[in-house]
Amino acid sequence: MKSWIERLPRLYRLMQVRGLRRRNMIPVAASVAVIAAMIALTYAAVPLYRMFCQVTGLAGTTQVATAAPGAATGAPVEVRFDANVASNLPWRFTPPSPVKVRLGERSEVAFTAVNRGTQPSLGTATYNVTPLEVGKYFDKIQCFCFTEQLLMPGERKEFTVSFFVDPAFANDDDTKEIPAITLSYTFYNKGPAALKEYMTSHPGVAQANVRPE
Repeated sequence: MKSWIERLPRLYRLMQVRGLRRRNMIPVAASVAVIAAMIALTYAAVPLYRMFCQVTGLAGTTQVATAAPGAATGAPVEVRFDANVASNLPWRFTPPSPVKVRLGERSEVAFTAVNRGTQPSLGTATYNVTPLEVGKYFDKIQCFCFTEQLLMPGERKEFTVSFFVDPAFANDDDTKEIPAITLSYTFYNKGPAALKEYMTSHPGVAQANVRPE
């Protein structure tokens, strides 16, 4: 039987191995923590970016208001409308005709969508305005964007937008010479999983009133 003195080299090597393992675990744990933090920031970035855009008008993001200030003096501006649909969503999405609006005056228009497919489909819309520098002066009072919209086969719906153009639009050197503004919406398919969840949480939706085209 070996004495404890003879076992010392082996014990020392075991202690070295265990110490090395502990040291290796520290950077691994740190890397995992960094990755988790990056994932959390990625999910948080979407609402934070949207909030930043709404404040600054960046990327053509419009503002949100509860009421219009009232018509101001000066020349009206033309507002045009654009409607787009993702290729995997079988909807016909139609914009309203252009309108001439007075600065500060509330206006209301309606987009129209028809489900041309044979199955129910769930969509959600994003938006922007162009020219992009107009975003901070384009205020929406009522909008259908970022809200799940269900259309049954053959169903037709109108989506109303209420808005006004801030009178400050006419005092900004970057915008006062702009003759027309375009408000654009794009509908995207939420997919089968979201559709199933929506139908489950709205059990009476299958009996929705379907309006012909």
